[in-house]
Amino acid sequence: MWMYLGLLAALFLGLHNLCKKHAVQGNEVFPVLFGTISAGLLLLVPFFVLSLFAPEIVKNIDLYIASVPLATHGFILIKSCIMAASWVLAYQALKHLPITIVTPIRSAGPFFTFLGAILIYQERPTYTQWIGFFLIIFSVILYSKIGKKEGIHFKRNKWILAIVAATFLGASSGLYDKFLIQNLNLTPQTLQFWFCFYTTAILFIILCFTFFRNQEKRNAFKFRWTIPAVGVLLQLADYYYFKALQDPDALIMLLSAIKRSQILIAVVVGGLIFKEQNKRKKLIPLIGIMLGVALILYSK
Repeated sequence: MWMYLGLLAALFLGLHNLCKKHAVQGNEVFPVLFGTISAGLLLLVPFFVLSLFAPEIVKNIDLYIASVPLATHGFILIKSCIMAASWVLAYQALKHLPITIVTPIRSAGPFFTFLGAILIYQERPTYTQWIGFFLIIFSVILYSKIGKKEGIHFKRNKWILAIVAATFLGASSGLYDKFLIQNLNLTPQTLQFWFCFYTTAILFIILCFTFFRNQEKRNAFKFRWTIPAVGVLLQLADYYYFKALQDPDALIMLLSAIKRSQILIAVVVGGLIFKEQNKRKKLIPLIGIMLGVALILYSK
């Protein structure tokens, strides 16, 4: 069952990435990011209020947001700091790079998760999963060669370094999620609410120094319907992902790989919508990534 929940998360993540590209294109990055996270928080606020004053209602629909001890708030705050840094780097890179380059690099996340799952959680892949793992690495390297034809040199482009760093931080957060869900016994909606709350606060502080004081940036910001849409789609994706992690049999490295199937939506549909270059050539490493994911998922 947890694999199907992972596929649902991948579906919403793919749609989230398309909306995110539209939201940041030619726009100020930090207010867009703040708008998406605060939209997710506003989506969850009614469930938090009901949890305080009418808990039976939200308990019946499995959306009760529980109170957590102070120490647990500290653990959630750590996740918020990790993801705030990851998103700031990722949104800046997405603003300056084609989505058909950004998304495959983001697909490198399972590499870090894969290794972390082995070292930290002692998850043991099969030989077939190892083949899939290296096939994905090779495919991402092939993407870098195609990216050079669009004037994007991976060794000299700071936005490439930014998206790589964002991917590493995102993978670290994914490993941390398993600890929060399984070791601290947090429910998906409880983790989502407090995570959004702290991340919104962190981003607001960043905006105070980078946006509110700069009239030029304030004038350059354009509100788009995709900004709140990104926040809502992200909450839906996270909910199903965290629900999958609640299963004690769930393997974080396989869930991370399943989430990469979002690449189909982002590369194929996104490439058509944003009319980016070399779409046909990018299908070759795309097939390699998907085959690698399939080997990881369906090996015995």
